[in-house]
Amino acid sequence: MNGAGHIPNKFLGPIILTIAASSWGSLYVVCKMVLTVIEPMTLVWIRMVSSAFLLGLMSKIMGESWHIERRDIPRLIAIGLVGYVFSNWAQFYGTQLASAQAGSVLTATSPVFMVIFAYFILHEKITWKKWLSVCMSTVGVVLIVGVGGMQGGLFGGLILIIAAATWGLISVWVKQVPEKYPTIVVTMYCMIVSAVFLTPVELPVMNGQIMQAMLEPEVLAEITYIILVPTALAYYLWNKGLTMIDASTGGMYFFFQPVTGTFLGWLFLGETIGLPFILGTLLILTGIVLVVRE
Repeated sequence: MNGAGHIPNKFLGPIILTIAASSWGSLYVVCKMVLTVIEPMTLVWIRMVSSAFLLGLMSKIMGESWHIERRDIPRLIAIGLVGYVFSNWAQFYGTQLASAQAGSVLTATSPVFMVIFAYFILHEKITWKKWLSVCMSTVGVVLIVGVGGMQGGLFGGLILIIAAATWGLISVWVKQVPEKYPTIVVTMYCMIVSAVFLTPVELPVMNGQIMQAMLEPEVLAEITYIILVPTALAYYLWNKGLTMIDASTGGMYFFFQPVTGTFLGWLFLGETIGLPFILGTLLILTGIVLVVRE
């Protein structure tokens, strides 16, 4: 019997994944100004270095062990390079080449790749409810953000598809990391890998002009938010949530990203929300209910 106030994993997992994906939805709005000041890969570097330090501090306060067995190190390196470096860069760079709408649509297809990779790598069963949920949620995303933005650049669109595929891949790889390791430590090590890889490349380009622009109060506040919420917190929650449910099912919650992004775009940027947003949200929520009930 659960104690008072205890939330069962079957509910806690979906709650955690919803918070993580919604945090990423806010990233599109906040990054809109930041990416006019610094390059995408530089922003990835700043996110990883700062968040790795923050998670390391949190893990020490929590008394978590940093020990990782040698045989598990290659998997963490692969997750750090493929997911935390390449996929993040592809997401930002592809959005620059195409458009914000194209970025929202194409990166939100990650759950489709998660279902596929979970089938081949983890041998998870693909039920008709999972496929129906993916289809309904994908249609919902298209209804919300539209497809007109994809006309902005074919190459950018291809980069965004690669970003979605690589994120789907590392989300499945995370499921193979032994559960004996604390999630916050696994996330920290993946960020350290990306930071070590990017520092020799990015440190030389940090000139005085870029530093001065980054220290502008508004830009500094946005960068701080990016480090704390959609990076350190969201990455930790996403990895934690995936340990509680199937990888293919967990991917469904990724669709909260465009829902939140569109809502915050309306709230802070004055973008309009009409019937397509309402219908799309209903489709996404219905799709998620299908896999949760299963």
